[in-house]
Amino acid sequence: MSSPAPTTPRTSGRPRRSLRHDWSASAALAGLIAVVVSYSGPVLVVLEAARAGGLSPELTSSWVWAISVGSGLTCAVMSLWTRQPVMVAWSIPGAALLITSLGNYSFSDAVGAYVVTAVLGLLLGVTGLFGKILAAVPKPITAAVLAGVLFPFSIKVAAAVVENPWVAGALVLGYLLGRRFFPRYAVFGALALGVLMAVVRGRIEPVALDLGLTAPVLTLPTFSWEAIAGISIPLLIVTAAGQNAPGLAMMHTAGYEARDRLLLGASGVASIAFAPFGSHALNLAAVTAGIATSPESHPNIDRRYVAGISCGFFYVLFGLFADTIVAAFSAIPPGMITALAGVALLGALQGSFFDSMHPGRHQPAVIEAALITLVVTVSGIQPFGIVSPFWGMLVGIAAYAILRRPSASRGR
Repeated sequence: MSSPAPTTPRTSGRPRRSLRHDWSASAALAGLIAVVVSYSGPVLVVLEAARAGGLSPELTSSWVWAISVGSGLTCAVMSLWTRQPVMVAWSIPGAALLITSLGNYSFSDAVGAYVVTAVLGLLLGVTGLFGKILAAVPKPITAAVLAGVLFPFSIKVAAAVVENPWVAGALVLGYLLGRRFFPRYAVFGALALGVLMAVVRGRIEPVALDLGLTAPVLTLPTFSWEAIAGISIPLLIVTAAGQNAPGLAMMHTAGYEARDRLLLGASGVASIAFAPFGSHALNLAAVTAGIATSPESHPNIDRRYVAGISCGFFYVLFGLFADTIVAAFSAIPPGMITALAGVALLGALQGSFFDSMHPGRHQPAVIEAALITLVVTVSGIQPFGIVSPFWGMLVGIAAYAILRRPSASRGR
């Protein structure tokens, strides 16, 4: 298993080498696996929201095209610019929120609400307000939020093996053998052995694939106070708390000095640009960032940005063939993808657990507060439609404020 991530922040001000020099197969593969994980789970939430909202197949395909191409371009450009593995994706809790709310409004009003969310998120990011709020939170608490986000993916591996022992079990075995004999390519070994066993066992279902390009549909936004109140504000909260905060925490935990204004500003601009094509929200990713920033991506932290560029390339490629990709993923055994996501995130999970249990410059009481944060985040509660990472961070901060001793804070 991976050792804890380095604590020395890596900035984008280092001397730049060429992409050709820094390219590695392991980092490129990490980017591909991140896209596979995104398409195997989060995109299904989008498809369910489209179904619940009564969208046509054309609008649904356009939605998948927009979040894929928008995420891909932002990933590739920001990773190349900052020389950090910047992972951008669509808001998973935001899509979940739309399952129950999208059908209550016209689609043009919904697109207008997406634009409002993007503008507000852009202002929150470029002003530095979001980064200042996050920086004020003790690192063990943000690490515990991140651990709570990642933990459910890893604990599902056992259930996947029980449900599909041959395929998921072979995948886990491939990962363990890879960690023993070729650590950098352990996830690739897991994927290869899992696919091989799925083929042998006849678990890959044949599907009819149409290789035509997906045509995006432009929807001019209209604005209504009802849609702004019902979609924009909740979507902004769940995206900021459930995606951007863990995404930034993941990069800091991995040892990168992420420039929150630049990264949140870029995702905000991309959100505005792709909203008329159906994209509900683009944001920093936490789960796939765990794959890209791990030592399995590359032992050298300064060369892992290649995973972000690779992720961006495959996002765009998959988005151009959104219909085909969605159909293809329906043929893969669900247990296999669940197991793949779980083992790929073990390194990031270990790093976040490590940071959550070390107080650093804070009082020892912060460890108990971090544990409380972890418990609340893992619980999955969603009061008022706001996802559990927000409540986990809020409860953890409150717990630390109560537990810390005033006498130890006077000299700070």
